[in-house]
Amino acid sequence: MSSRFPSGIALCFAAVVAASPVTAREMRVCADPNNLPFSKQDGSGFENKIADIIADELGATVTYTWFAQRRGFLRNTLNAGVCDVVIGYPRNYQILRSTRPYYRSSYVFVQRAGEKQIAGYDDPALRQMQIGVQLIGDDGANTPPVAALAKRGMTANVHGYPVYGDYRTDAPLAPIVDAVGNGTIDVAIVWGPTAGYFARREKTRLKLTPILFDSTLLSQPMTFDIAVGVRKDEIALSDEIDRALRNRRNDVDAVLQSYGVPRTDTPDPAPASLVGSMP
Repeated sequence: MSSRFPSGIALCFAAVVAASPVTAREMRVCADPNNLPFSKQDGSGFENKIADIIADELGATVTYTWFAQRRGFLRNTLNAGVCDVVIGYPRNYQILRSTRPYYRSSYVFVQRAGEKQIAGYDDPALRQMQIGVQLIGDDGANTPPVAALAKRGMTANVHGYPVYGDYRTDAPLAPIVDAVGNGTIDVAIVWGPTAGYFARREKTRLKLTPILFDSTLLSQPMTFDIAVGVRKDEIALSDEIDRALRNRRNDVDAVLQSYGVPRTDTPDPAPASLVGSMP
């Protein structure tokens, strides 16, 4: 979910013939121009960095088709043939062909450091708190935490923050984490990469608690494998990107770590409480 939270190999790596006989490869990436920490038109998102790593391994140059990652994103980009690679794609979705995942993350509880840690959706303290959740409004669907809270009858104390955010701002996904930092809400339930990145920017120290699953709602996963997506028939391309990710795994891991992405796929899983703030 960029995590916002979705022929022929020559289409993906088009030959660009210059005046010289040298042919360069072009990796055409579909991305959102204003979706930190995932992607941004200035190249500052972690998916931009990972695209650069893959392209470097393949001897290619990255070019972008920019389109807001909301309804119509795939239809107007990858499926329209104007670009060919989506860097952050949930592997369990079957719309695209995906590589093997390059990380797994989860939703997390975001709280102010020093406060009693929420243990899970059934923690009695949660019913007394003002809770922020991410909403997917114009897709007609909501995030798994919304379903988990609704199943428990917790709606009166829940405040929604759109996943897509306000595109007039520099960081549309930041408000839900800001609201915890400034005390507007007590706890937020946020997709891990978003929470980890923006928690570091808060003046108030925050802690993140991964939510690995909800035993009462197993049809709504709280953890997701994230991969690179291509069109269904791009088998060779998917395999090539897969090899690049394996060969540059250490570089990709370093990027994810530098952006504060909480991970659930490492040999030493993220601890129950991750405290982060900018120095």
